[in-house]
Amino acid sequence: MKRKAMAFCSIFTIFILFLIIERLIAEPLVFPSLDRILQATFRIVSDKDSFYAIGYSLARLLLVVFASGISAIILGYFSSQHDWLEYYLSPFVTILRTIPVLSVIVVILIVFGFRLAPHIIVFLMIFPLFFQGTLDGIKAIDHTYLDIYHLDQQGLISGIRYVYFPLTKDRLLTTFLQSAGLGIKVLVMAEYLAQTPKSIGNAIYLARINFRYDEVFAYTIILILIAISLESFIRRYQRRT
Repeated sequence: MKRKAMAFCSIFTIFILFLIIERLIAEPLVFPSLDRILQATFRIVSDKDSFYAIGYSLARLLLVVFASGISAIILGYFSSQHDWLEYYLSPFVTILRTIPVLSVIVVILIVFGFRLAPHIIVFLMIFPLFFQGTLDGIKAIDHTYLDIYHLDQQGLISGIRYVYFPLTKDRLLTTFLQSAGLGIKVLVMAEYLAQTPKSIGNAIYLARINFRYDEVFAYTIILILIAISLESFIRRYQRRT
């Protein structure tokens, strides 16, 4: 109950701050009113082309998160078993974690072009999260469980199913939440710069150059709702399991 009350207070504070900023700016073209933003939001979700743009962006995000997650989990597992591989991959992971996102976007756009750039950029940005989460999760497993697994001489698939996955599941789910949150922000930024057809980023770009700032705010609200829905789904899955 206390958590819900504090969440309501937080939303109410954001609402008050929005109204204050709206009154201070007092320019509907630059900072549209709340009712115009809500109208634009309903207009976007009811428009077929806008709905497709949102769907395509989400499909790109899920595809890249899945590909990046699978490859990072595999490499993270083998890195936990072989120190030389961890030492070899560590500089690459560190570079990807520290390099500015804008630098990655510009370089990838130049090298790979506008079509593949959003996918590659998101892949590179979320790969370190999955890799480090997997590596740390496996290293945190109590060696007693691993000793029992090795004594039983079970295969790799059984070990993943009954030992590694159950004991690293919470960490991997948290990593997935972080990756999805970061991924959707990076993806929209890359789509915006690459002007990817049928994408949220391109829709925001077109809204900006046509001075439809109410739609820019509306797409922002939609992205926030998507992130909240995804987090709620993962949290519900965690409680259920």
